[in-house]
Amino acid sequence: MKNFDVIIIGAGASGLMCAIESGKRERAVLIIDHSKKIGQKILISGGGRCNFTNYELSSKNYISNNPHFCKSAISRYNQWDFLDLVYKYNIEFEEREHGRLFTLKSSKEILDMLLKESKDVNVEFELETEIINIEKRGDIFIISSKDKTYSSSSLVIATGGLSIKKIGASSFGYDIAEQFNINVVEQKAGLVPFITERFSELSGIAIEANVSIGKVNFRENILFTHKGISGPAILQISSYWKEGDSIIINLLPDINLLDELNKHIKNNNKKQLSTILSNYLPKRVVKVLLDENLLMKNLNIVSKKKINFICDSLHRLKFTPLVTEGYQKAEVTLGGIDCNELSSKTMESKKVKNLFFIGEVLDVTGWLGGYNLQWAWSSGWSAGQIC
Repeated sequence: MKNFDVIIIGAGASGLMCAIESGKRERAVLIIDHSKKIGQKILISGGGRCNFTNYELSSKNYISNNPHFCKSAISRYNQWDFLDLVYKYNIEFEEREHGRLFTLKSSKEILDMLLKESKDVNVEFELETEIINIEKRGDIFIISSKDKTYSSSSLVIATGGLSIKKIGASSFGYDIAEQFNINVVEQKAGLVPFITERFSELSGIAIEANVSIGKVNFRENILFTHKGISGPAILQISSYWKEGDSIIINLLPDINLLDELNKHIKNNNKKQLSTILSNYLPKRVVKVLLDENLLMKNLNIVSKKKINFICDSLHRLKFTPLVTEGYQKAEVTLGGIDCNELSSKTMESKKVKNLFFIGEVLDVTGWLGGYNLQWAWSSGWSAGQIC
């Protein structure tokens, strides 16, 4: 049996951060992962450029059944703290829209930084290791694989959620929680495109729009795809969508189309409606969303009722998705370990001493834009101060 002070299951962002912090306290740390590669989600983040945090960090950027839970961790280890580490390694980065920070070269720079920090505090790794049993005997956790047994006084679950199955996502973390009688909030795909045939003819078109469900709204690009609709604004709103909800899209958030059309009428513009509307939106979009017979009419003979209908159709395009593209395309998992079961300061279970849960496995889901990696850094750091 190999003995350690801390065993962390999951060699992702939160697991690495926790290991580094625990190792700084001279704890003997082992990270176990079923994959043969470390930090796979870090490497694919931001299209390979790693959207590692965001300048505009707040608890409002997170979704949870306990909306106050994340406040302690993100205040104790915030975006500026992680940036200090980035500066230490002279990693060049850039700010994009909405405060999002990306490496200029490659996600690998962030992973290499974390691996160097792990090496400096003697973190050990056991990769391609399938765990078949976990139990607690007195104050000690016993973790068994097919051919090895490990023990530790602290156990940290950093196994992530169900999203991106191609890199090995599984329900392992939830299963462990249930084994120890810890409540788990139902999971679903988040930051995920919608499937709908309604927009199939518009595949490839991107438009800046305001997308909303009730009082929640996001303004960014939307992208029509051959399967349905995606793009940053759609991914953001998907995390708030529940089956049966209608989504409202304002395709012209910067203008009042009714005012614009009334100006054309006042100036005695007799052009076809399709020609006038193509000044504001791509012709394909106008053709698909509005009746062709109406579009062929000259603006000066279109009734006020029809003009109001046109404006409503483009300012308040409404659709009710039936399904999303699911975990295969989802960037994150909503739901997870019930935050009410854990200390918000340390991520330790209230029921099982020295059992910790960190990162995406928790019922804390960030917006698109580096918030989920920041949650990994913050929650991993918090657990690493005590585990």
